[in-house]
Amino acid sequence: MVIFEEVNGKLVPHGSEEDINAYHDYIKSRNRRQRHSSLRSRIHQRSSAFRWLTEHSPLSRLDRYIIGKFLGTYFFSIVLIISIAVVFDFNENIDKFLQHDAPMKEILFDYYLNFIPFYSNLFSQLFVFIAVIFFTTKLAENSEIIAMLSTGTSFARIVRPYMISAAIIALLNYGLGSYIIPRGNVKRVKFENKYKNRGRQDFSANVQLEVDSGVIAYFGRYEENMKMGFDFTLDKFEDKKLVKHLQAMTIQYDTLSYEPYHWIITSYQKRDLQGMREVIQNGSKLDTIIRIQPQDLMASRDMEMTLTTPELDTYIERQKARGFANIQQFEVEYWKRGATSFATFILTIIGVSISARKRKNGMGIALGIGLALILTYIMFQTVTSSLAIKANFPAAIAVWIPNFVFAIVALYYYKKAPK
Repeated sequence: MVIFEEVNGKLVPHGSEEDINAYHDYIKSRNRRQRHSSLRSRIHQRSSAFRWLTEHSPLSRLDRYIIGKFLGTYFFSIVLIISIAVVFDFNENIDKFLQHDAPMKEILFDYYLNFIPFYSNLFSQLFVFIAVIFFTTKLAENSEIIAMLSTGTSFARIVRPYMISAAIIALLNYGLGSYIIPRGNVKRVKFENKYKNRGRQDFSANVQLEVDSGVIAYFGRYEENMKMGFDFTLDKFEDKKLVKHLQAMTIQYDTLSYEPYHWIITSYQKRDLQGMREVIQNGSKLDTIIRIQPQDLMASRDMEMTLTTPELDTYIERQKARGFANIQQFEVEYWKRGATSFATFILTIIGVSISARKRKNGMGIALGIGLALILTYIMFQTVTSSLAIKANFPAAIAVWIPNFVFAIVALYYYKKAPK
């Protein structure tokens, strides 16, 4: 028997040692039962919440099953293939890394940490195709597609969760490619130019652009390292007539000036055309303000990959307004970001239509047809992009042509899919 006495405001048990130990065991057992009861209550509440979400979810069990299979296979294929790509890339470039004394920290965090998302997003359509064909063929081999169709479910209804998954992947690709990956590409491109010796171009030639209304500047050659231009001319036109002409041997950007657009012109000649008269002035040095910055004169390699989509749009509009001609690769990159994301829907329809039919040869035929189609798509997209860059073909049309063609292919295979 245990008796409690109040000592200094606290209840202290008194009795034999066995009674006191039995009392403590009872208290522990009671607290344990209370904790278990509380835990079961919380689990029951959560399961009720999950059950409510399941009952009121717009997605059926079939939708959740296919979406889970699609996204799981998609991300698994990315991890598998990109891991192999990283190993091959490191093996190929290890000599260059050692030759240029590239720090391990920069190799891991500046290069490969940005290499992985860039190439994952670049070849996302390939991963989508592989994922769709792989797990849909498995469903067909296990007669799951037949079971779905035999219950009265239409093929269009089966395709719906595929489209939902494709929408998730397309939005993810567009968001990463437009806003996240370009930031990482700044470090990756800088690393490649520094340690992989890709031959970064540090000059431009025959650059002509409009710096103000009716004012045209021309650089025979511009050296980025010195921020200096050679064989420079500046012409001003009024009513399509030349009224002022400036010609200089060199022009250099003043990097120490607090005000932007500050240039120093040397060995110049100014000609002021006043009707039939011409006023000529020569000088050795002239400080002037010309609305040009060094980055306006250089379109460095892979620069378009380092700009977010809003920045890319602003850059294209500004360069067009200035009459800068070498912007085709920027326009191609701008339109390609939307076109490749939309291609996810087209390639998903092709993939599910090809692999939904049960075949005796299993996955081989479907995978072979699918790889042939995706490689054709990639090659077609490369050719049309080259036409836009090299032959001045409209970039928007060139980038979207593969989608239009393969949309017809997708419609053909969708019509032939099992109903």
